Amino acid sequence: MSQPARAGPRPSEQSLALAALLLGAVAVGASAIFVRVSELGALPSAFYRPFLAIPAVWLWLRLAPPAAPKRGPETPRDVARLLLAGGFFAGDLAFWHLSLHHTTVTNATLFANAAPVFVVVAERVLFARRIGRSFLGGLALALAGAACLIGGSLTIEPANLLGDGFGAITAVFLASYLITVERLRHDFSAATIMLWTSAGTAAVLLPVALLSGEAMIATTVYGWSILVALAWISHAAGQGLVAFALAHLPAGVAALGLLTEPVAAALLALIILAEPITAWQIVGGTIILWGIFIARKGYA
Repeated sequence: MSQPARAGPRPSEQSLALAALLLGAVAVGASAIFVRVSELGALPSAFYRPFLAIPAVWLWLRLAPPAAPKRGPETPRDVARLLLAGGFFAGDLAFWHLSLHHTTVTNATLFANAAPVFVVVAERVLFARRIGRSFLGGLALALAGAACLIGGSLTIEPANLLGDGFGAITAVFLASYLITVERLRHDFSAATIMLWTSAGTAAVLLPVALLSGEAMIATTVYGWSILVALAWISHAAGQGLVAFALAHLPAGVAALGLLTEPVAAALLALIILAEPITAWQIVGGTIILWGIFIARKGYA
C-alpha cells in the first residue's frame, strides 16, 4: 500500500505543529504523576482518563470553527476507523498504566516511548514510506539520549522487569495509534478524532477495569480532582495537541517528538515525587531534543 497523496505542510505549519507536539508531550508526561498519586488503581485510572475527557472534547468540537476535515463520520467505515484508533489507544493506556505501578515513572515513560522504532518499521513495510538518512540519524541520536536519560535509574531486577515489559508492549500500541491518527487527520479534525477515540477507548477500558477487581469510585474530592486533571490536562489537552500536530507531521516525527515525554515526566517526578534526577538525565534530555531537530526533515 502506498502513502496517500497529500500536499506537504508549509514551514510555518510544520513549526506550529512541532511546537504543539512538544507542548502536548509535556501534558501527556504529567499523566505519569497523576496516575501515581491517584486513589484508584492502574486500570480504573486508565478508564477515567478518556471517559472524563469526553465533555471537554465535546465542547472543543462544538466551539471549533468549521474546517475542511469532516466534523463526524459519515459511513460505517469512518466509524470503524475512528474506533480502531480508540482500541489502539486503549491498549496503550492499559499497559502503560500497569507499567507505572510496577516500575519507576521515568522507566515506564521511556519504554512506552520506544514507539518510533515500531513506527519506522511498520510504515516502511506497510506503506513503503521513504525514510531519509537525517531521520535515521536523528532517531539514533534521540534513542541514545533516551538511554542517557534512564541510565541512572534503570535497574535490571525482577521487581522492575514486569513493568518494563508492560512499557514495551505499550510502545507497540502507541505506534499503531499514531499511524492510524495520522491517516485519520486526512479526513477529520483533531476534535472529531479525539471525541470518537475517547469514547472508543473508554468503551474498551470499562470492562477491563471492572474485571480487574479494583475500586472504581474515588472516595475524596482530592481523588476526583486527580482523575479530572488526568482527563483534561493529559488526555483532552495533551493528546488533543498531538492529534492536531499529526495533520502536519508524519507519525514517525510525532513518535520521535514524544520522546520528550520522559524528560517532562522525570522533571515532574523530581518536583512532586522526589524521584532523583541525575546529570546524565539532563544530558539525555538535551540529546533527545537535538535528535528531534535533526530528524524532522528526513521523514517524507
